Amino acid sequence: MARRTLKLASWTSMALAASGFYLYSNKYLDPNDFGAVRVGRAVATTAVISYDYLTSLRSVPYGSEEYAQLRSEVHLRSARRLCELCCANRGTFIKVGQHLAALDYLLPQEYTSTLKVLHSQAPKSSMQEVSQVIREDLGKEIHDLFVSFDDTPMGAASLAQVHKAVLHDGRTVAVKVQHPKVQVQSSKDILLMEVLVLAVKQLFPEFEFMWLVDEAKKNLPLELDFLNEGRNAEKVAQMLKHFDFLKVPQIYWELSTKRVLLMEFLDGGQVNDRDYMERNKIDVNEISRHLGKIYSEMIFVNGFVHCDPHPGNVLVRKGPDTGKVEIVLLDHGLYQVLTEEFRLDYCHLWQSLIWTDMEKVKKYCHRLGAGDFYPLLACMLTARSWNSVNRGISQAPITASENTEIRNNAATYLPQISQLLNRVPRQMLLIFKTNDLLRGIEATLGTRASASSFLNMSRCCVRALATNNKKNTCSFFRRTQISFSETISLWQINLHELILRVKGLRLASWVLALLCWLLPAPH
Repeated sequence: MARRTLKLASWTSMALAASGFYLYSNKYLDPNDFGAVRVGRAVATTAVISYDYLTSLRSVPYGSEEYAQLRSEVHLRSARRLCELCCANRGTFIKVGQHLAALDYLLPQEYTSTLKVLHSQAPKSSMQEVSQVIREDLGKEIHDLFVSFDDTPMGAASLAQVHKAVLHDGRTVAVKVQHPKVQVQSSKDILLMEVLVLAVKQLFPEFEFMWLVDEAKKNLPLELDFLNEGRNAEKVAQMLKHFDFLKVPQIYWELSTKRVLLMEFLDGGQVNDRDYMERNKIDVNEISRHLGKIYSEMIFVNGFVHCDPHPGNVLVRKGPDTGKVEIVLLDHGLYQVLTEEFRLDYCHLWQSLIWTDMEKVKKYCHRLGAGDFYPLLACMLTARSWNSVNRGISQAPITASENTEIRNNAATYLPQISQLLNRVPRQMLLIFKTNDLLRGIEATLGTRASASSFLNMSRCCVRALATNNKKNTCSFFRRTQISFSETISLWQINLHELILRVKGLRLASWVLALLCWLLPAPH
């Protein structure tokens, strides 16, 4: 124990020394921005959390009921400390904390539920800072560019905030303005996180969290480039233009830069606001189906995936012109581009999971890097127990007891989960986050794990695999054969869906008849 404590103290000292030397020697970094307080706060929090895990669980038998209870208490204390650190250091720390909060079915509930408050704890820049960024990037004052500009932001996030404004030509726009210091601080924050994660790995070799640092390194520079966000928005709008229910804000390029993004103003209620939907007579099942279609098309057919569908970025409304239900997709900074090999393997895996072909589940889990952890990967992707995966995930919806079991397993198998996340292709990591965010929305709407959502996924998988097979053959006969097979498969899916609907209607009529028999009309 003394040796491990000494090791912790040594690594803490080394982290402080390395960070201090790096700041002192690098002329491009401003030590005042990074700050001894900022570094010290992160190092101290990491040391306290590590010490808590080292000392609190050492004298309790592993696997006992007391151990599980104590571990939950340590998780909660540590999650609160981590949340306080993110709120204090802001910027990149909040962004990473939000990423962890989205992994509902992969991390212990104590962490995800505690860190969820970070979505409402984002920093806000003052109007002076907003004006400065606009002046530096667009070369004009706010009053020269806009007839009106709301001082209070409509929304604030870890990297930027959005204001409503009106241009001189009368167009109402949303103005996204980056927090002024976040660009400079992000690279320093990632460096600090990398040092701390390496230190924790020395103390707890079974925990592999370098994937988190790698993702931040890759994605943060892209998210901080608002021109990249604008290009993503235009690409997905073109890619999914056949969905008339999907709305993506138009970008106004003449007033957009890397730190300022001007776009069409689209309003609506957040996708998890059931009261808003009831007031506006919006069917939650229709919203859930539309979301499933959008994301199935992105993942399986196009391999270009919007990876931040938290409720603030997904609005719902009745179209002002048509009166039809629409989904407004916002914040296009974070996308995952899937390689063709990964996309096709992922298609095959989901087809195998939906139709309960366990040999192929094992095969494609192995192809995606899971190895012996293939049952764990299947459970993480579906957020279902291994028993349910074996019975068929489309056969029965998830129960409350199964949901509790999955959440408990996230704490029990945390070391294995962290190892698996370090093994699978990096493309998979944002897919996990996206899946969990979408499940959270479905759970709020009460539409979780419906058979129709799996059938929509299956349709997209069939189309994607058929398109790939046709692309790889020159034979007209073979292409015709593939098209015929695709048509038959889609027809089978439609027939299966029709049977499920008829069963549902029959069950409803039986329930109604039973109620009429039990509760006869008064004479």
